[in-house]
Amino acid sequence: MGQPDAGVLFVVATPIGHLGDLSHRGSEVLKQVQIVAAEDTRRTRVLLEHIAHRAPELVSLHEHNEEEVAGRVLERLLGGDDVALVSDAGTPLLNDPGFVLIRLAHDAGITTVPVPGPCAITTALSVCPLPCQPFRYVGFLPAKSNARRQRLSEWLALGDALVFLESPRRILGALQDIASVSDRRVMLGRELTKQYETILAGTPSELIEALGEHPKGEFTGVIECGNLPQGSFEQRAVLEALLLELPPARAAKVAAQICGVKKSEMYDLAMQLSASQKDS
Repeated sequence: MGQPDAGVLFVVATPIGHLGDLSHRGSEVLKQVQIVAAEDTRRTRVLLEHIAHRAPELVSLHEHNEEEVAGRVLERLLGGDDVALVSDAGTPLLNDPGFVLIRLAHDAGITTVPVPGPCAITTALSVCPLPCQPFRYVGFLPAKSNARRQRLSEWLALGDALVFLESPRRILGALQDIASVSDRRVMLGRELTKQYETILAGTPSELIEALGEHPKGEFTGVIECGNLPQGSFEQRAVLEALLLELPPARAAKVAAQICGVKKSEMYDLAMQLSASQKDS
């Protein structure tokens, strides 16, 4: 149940590039609300001009002021004003600010309505020629190479496809680090939906060569699914720890109880792990 006499908070997805991608519903919502809370009011003004609308009030809400501004926006909602939350591009909260406001609105009983639309994640996946189901979205990769390789190793060990964002300044380093921890192929969507949109797919080395020394544009990347090693990442971790103290048969029995799987599956994996440990 919504808060009586309160306004409605609309979470509106906006174009990631091509202004024509704003939905009809999104356009109508932006025209009807009393306040538009925008990550970058300059970008949002361009969008509002595109739909021939002058917003009655634009409020700047971004990562540096969200804690302060979200409370003021909540007061307006409680006072009866309808609010549209938008980010620079795409769907709010997906690597964009807005969570503080959403949480406050939920706790206050404010009706919150999603207005779906453009999203770099689904846009890239929709044209990906590589296996990409299931996938894990991780946002921007760590900026430093050591941290980036460590996180990539952890994520890729799970077998899921990996969807990430990257800047032109760091994309070559990211591709080099992907190549250092995996032999999986990568798809890059550069400047998606914009004039110079480019879709590239191949090994990291092939993509580095294709991009040249000074790549431009914003990138959405998809690292293809891997073959998950027999037994999940968690099962392997449990077995590896138990094998340090127990023989394979006993370790398999305990691991099966912990992980809730068949003992025979854990025993086969335990024998593989034991053999690999002896060989190393």
